[in-house]
Amino acid sequence: MPHKDPEARREYRKKHYEANKERILEEKKEYNKKYMKKYNEENKEKIKEYKQTEQGKKVNRIYNWKQQGIKSDDYNSLYDYYINCNNCEECNVELISGKGMTNHKHLDHDHTTGLFRNVLCGNCNIKRK
Repeated sequence: MPHKDPEARREYRKKHYEANKERILEEKKEYNKKYMKKYNEENKEKIKEYKQTEQGKKVNRIYNWKQQGIKSDDYNSLYDYYINCNNCEECNVELISGKGMTNHKHLDHDHTTGLFRNVLCGNCNIKRK
């Protein structure tokens, strides 16, 4: 491996990564699993406290949206919009946060593209599917 020329070193690393991409990603995944498991075990209380903060709730909600396939160029703005929306954008019923179906707040999105459409109550969200 060339050590002195930064450009040559960069090129070497790029080629090495491309040639060994699957193995490198698998090793990284295994390392992260092991590390995160250990970290989570050692920091249970700290993590629990963080999840109760406004920032923790925001991070968790955005993470869940991503897991559900919701796509956005700006999740922070989408979150602010969602949090500040107090009425269903379809039937205008007053919304409450939390889980449930009737007047609980739902982030409606296109299941094909993943793009956000509206903030709806549970009833309107089910009708739209």
